[in-house]
Amino acid sequence: MNKFRWCFIGCGSLAKTVASQLNKSGRHEIVSCYTRNYEKGVAFAEKFGGKAYDTPKKAITADSVDGVYIVTPHNAHYRYAKQALQLGKPVFCEKAFTVTAKETDELITLAKEKDLYLCEAMWTWFSPSANQTKKWIDENKLGKIHSADFTYHIRTIDGKGRHTDPKRAGGALLDITIYPITYAYRLWGVPQKIESRGVIKDGIDLGEDIVFTYPDFKVNISASIADFKGFEKMSIKGENGEIKATLYHATNGVTYKKSLFRKETFKGNGSKMNSYLDEFDCVAKEIREGLKESRMVTLKHTSDVMHILDQIRTQIGLYYTELE
Repeated sequence: MNKFRWCFIGCGSLAKTVASQLNKSGRHEIVSCYTRNYEKGVAFAEKFGGKAYDTPKKAITADSVDGVYIVTPHNAHYRYAKQALQLGKPVFCEKAFTVTAKETDELITLAKEKDLYLCEAMWTWFSPSANQTKKWIDENKLGKIHSADFTYHIRTIDGKGRHTDPKRAGGALLDITIYPITYAYRLWGVPQKIESRGVIKDGIDLGEDIVFTYPDFKVNISASIADFKGFEKMSIKGENGEIKATLYHATNGVTYKKSLFRKETFKGNGSKMNSYLDEFDCVAKEIREGLKESRMVTLKHTSDVMHILDQIRTQIGLYYTELE
């Protein structure tokens, strides 16, 4: 089968990581790219293939583009996804899908009007280990669930760039807290109640403590870009054991522990970390099949998570007032 041909909108560090994996796979090809710094785009194209363009329209409409991958800072996702859809191209857009639920719902409406594929590039939705966790939960392996705890603490406020820039919707919520929120939503859906506390400084949120209430248990989420307290761990406890993972948003392993001496460990494809190829292979296949949304992460799933994020922002008093 011919390689799936991508237009990259955004040429930063994540774009480079993804591009390297795509090229090595032999199943994908980068044919065009755009970033606001044209010289940076040229350097990206020279290393990973394709041609750099000085406008997003030229990159999106370049010959042979099969799909558009948007990998810019959060604040730019909406406008580039909208432009790509208006130009008739399928879109695979990085998380956070947009800044607000309103923007997400507008893109979903536009994609349906244009009869085009639209999907969120959240690798946790496509992760083999996350899929295994969901399988165990769906199989009722834990029995009655007692509690679930997610932490994600990583100190990134010392660095410059999008993490701390209120003009680019920086902060914890859209960058890291979205992972445990999405993980919990994927397993149990929209919670009955959401309670949130956050720390806001210089226009961004440094972290959140969130409680999701479900009919029989609660999910506790703690995330921060200001410290390493709690690191990144997941624990789901039930009457028949516990499911645990470290670096759960990206790891390729998860463990079900029934007792001190009885456990199962899932390790995906054998590597320690997820590959971006899981999601790109899936999306390329779905677009070629003529689907308009992903089987793995439906448009309703993405919209639901964005509405949850909006509710949390309101509760902690986070308002993006300086966006570029």
